[in-house]
Amino acid sequence: MMIVFTVAVLAAPVILAPFGAGYPDLMQRFAIYGIFAIGFNLLFGLTGYLSFGHAAFLGVGSYAAVWMLKLLSVNIIPAIIFAVVISGLFALLIGYVSLRRSGIYFAILTLAFAQMSYNLAYSVLTPITNGETGLQMDLGDPRILDAATAPGQLPPPSLFGLEMGDTHYLSFMGLDLQFNVGFYVCAAILILMFYISLRIFRSPFGMLLRAIKSNQTRLNFTGVHTRPYALVVFVISGMYAGLAGALLVCMDPLAGPERMQWTASGEVVLMTIMGGAGTLIGPVLGACIIKYFENIFSRVNDVIVGNWFSGLPDSVGDFLSAIVSPFLGSGWQMSLGLIFMLVIIFLPGGLMEGVTRLLGWLGRLFRSRNNDDDADAPQSRKPPPDQRSSRPASPKES
Repeated sequence: MMIVFTVAVLAAPVILAPFGAGYPDLMQRFAIYGIFAIGFNLLFGLTGYLSFGHAAFLGVGSYAAVWMLKLLSVNIIPAIIFAVVISGLFALLIGYVSLRRSGIYFAILTLAFAQMSYNLAYSVLTPITNGETGLQMDLGDPRILDAATAPGQLPPPSLFGLEMGDTHYLSFMGLDLQFNVGFYVCAAILILMFYISLRIFRSPFGMLLRAIKSNQTRLNFTGVHTRPYALVVFVISGMYAGLAGALLVCMDPLAGPERMQWTASGEVVLMTIMGGAGTLIGPVLGACIIKYFENIFSRVNDVIVGNWFSGLPDSVGDFLSAIVSPFLGSGWQMSLGLIFMLVIIFLPGGLMEGVTRLLGWLGRLFRSRNNDDDADAPQSRKPPPDQRSSRPASPKES
């Protein structure tokens, strides 16, 4: 699984180019929100705690990363480390209070904390967050570890001299491939975070988290105090979200309060459920699908839809365009909602359940064909090895 996931992520520019999603900004979002969804899946899919406030950690990580870029260096390493630490401490504070309750009460508490964080960033803590305008880099920032830059030029975020915006273009089989430094930085971190998640899933700690999801009351009766374990996974999940927020800033150095809204928290819930809560690859798949709809389907206008049906008679083309157009462009959320409904109705376990069913069907088909081939093969005339000979036994054999 790890090998397949790694190859698929590193080959994303080639895989996504035929679908119109092979440009750097969208591929970076695939990787970043994949990290966000993996961390949320540890809390929701593995432990069973539904949080509606994970966007707060995404926003805190973004603000912390911007401050590091402003004060210390445009190298993204200090920004990422500081954002993960601050997000972990913030998650420890919120988790310590919220985990005193479970179920819907826990979800409401996390939602309340997220909305409080949004309002603080929007209006109260404006000296730190710059309010609704958002926090970004400026020419007057000290950046005490960086060398002097050219006057009037704002240095972009970089990794030891490699700018995140550097892109290498290559034409291959009629496709314009784009290999971006920022995407491969995000991809490497995504692979590392996926590996950590894999180890957690297959560890005794992960087994205990599954037990919390299965029957927390029974664990308490057996003498296991579950709250510390739930708090640990809550902090880990918050650090994943802070890391995603830091990477968003490293690709585009701007942090705004809109990243803390409840809609952003609901988005990661949809990603996890659509891909398959409790699975390893499902949350990443769900994140890619939702971001693909948000960035590709939202750009389809009436002219493009009309060109799709230009070869048909005018009356038929106009009729089909009138049906399809409301689900594209500004109405892309309608088509996403329709797909989400179909997944929930027919694949309650998410898209990974569909993949599992498909692989199972292919396996049964392959085995049935092998059995048919064995049945059609000519039978050997030799008796089975355990079949006794009908001749009388010699005295020595007796």
